[in-house]
Amino acid sequence: MSSHIDEPATATGKTGGAAPVLDPAGGANQIRVRAHNERLVLSLVRLHGELSKAEIARRTGLSAQTVSVIMRALESESLLLRGPAVRGRVGQPSIPMRLNPDAVLSFGVKIGRRSADLVLMDFVGTIRHKLRQTYAYPQPEVIADFVISGIEAIEAGLSESQRRRIAGIGIAAPFELWNWAHEVGAPEGAMDCWREVDLQQMIAQRLDHAVYLQNDATAACGAELVFGVGPAYPDFVYFFIGSFLGGGVVINSAVFSGRTGTAGALGPLPVRGPNGENRQLLEVASIFVLEKMLRAEGIDPEPLWYSADDWVDFGKPMSDWITNSAKALAQAVVAAASVVDFSAAVIDGGFPAWVRKRLVDATLLETRRLDLQGVLLPDIVEGAVGPHARAIGGASLPIFSRYLIDTNVLFKDPV
Repeated sequence: MSSHIDEPATATGKTGGAAPVLDPAGGANQIRVRAHNERLVLSLVRLHGELSKAEIARRTGLSAQTVSVIMRALESESLLLRGPAVRGRVGQPSIPMRLNPDAVLSFGVKIGRRSADLVLMDFVGTIRHKLRQTYAYPQPEVIADFVISGIEAIEAGLSESQRRRIAGIGIAAPFELWNWAHEVGAPEGAMDCWREVDLQQMIAQRLDHAVYLQNDATAACGAELVFGVGPAYPDFVYFFIGSFLGGGVVINSAVFSGRTGTAGALGPLPVRGPNGENRQLLEVASIFVLEKMLRAEGIDPEPLWYSADDWVDFGKPMSDWITNSAKALAQAVVAAASVVDFSAAVIDGGFPAWVRKRLVDATLLETRRLDLQGVLLPDIVEGAVGPHARAIGGASLPIFSRYLIDTNVLFKDPV
């Protein structure tokens, strides 16, 4: 994880195409100040859903005239839409402005240990198209072919105007994939190729779009911050349970990456396992653990990797997995709350909402059984983004890089 952003990779190796507003970093000449203010307005409207010119002027400290000029420019570029007039008792009616969902599109890619997802997302975070490919273990060429062919297929169904609005491609992937070869059952040495492969550049060389890269759990955390419970909780610890468990830390409404960029890597947290042994959190509360439990009972675990919608209640193995995971998550929540007084602990994952609810309810129950003396327990809540959080977080990268000043999802350095 990283806390700053450079330029994305492109097919030519040059930086991405021209954006309607400039990068806010750098000197404060008149053009850059205007660009910064445009991004600021878009970011505020995104955060609050809709705002009037008067509200924007009050929140930004900009003059009413400056805000009017900016709003007219953004409306002329179709980035903002007018809402119905709100009439008060006196004065002119207030016109709320909101983001135009159709103004910007972005591709998001999630690379998992068992499957890859490709989504096309609009300007307000709605998924317009989604594709998935499953595999026994991830291979760079297989994933690159899936991404390229999937994007070509989706773009074939778009109008020319829609294709021009694509901001880029954001990839959310686990770092150091080769370290998990044994857990995913890959043949010896089959995943060593990830040590040398630059998937970001591999895809950029075959497409005209700018390509960004981010850690998958961090991307999911960013999606939750921007499109989920973030507005309600300025500080939270985030757990995303995929093939393996990952997470993130949000402080003051921004993802905290730490000194080396690895803050929020919650998987290695030490917890007590089902038999009282010392384990890492990811060795208890990960979907690959559920997969092993199902195989041990002679149950086909393949539905776990098709789609969250395909999950069924696997009975006792699933109940046992939820119980064990909840006990481990409860310990992790208390440990995190002992270091930072988070307002919430958010739990989400690559499973359907009914599994998430059972897991969160069980975690709440297990937390109450722990010694909480001296600990201010945060709210333990369900994530609001769901199983596509990693892909949505990936798709957010080009949108925020090109159009907004929100740094909350701008984590990984694009090449």
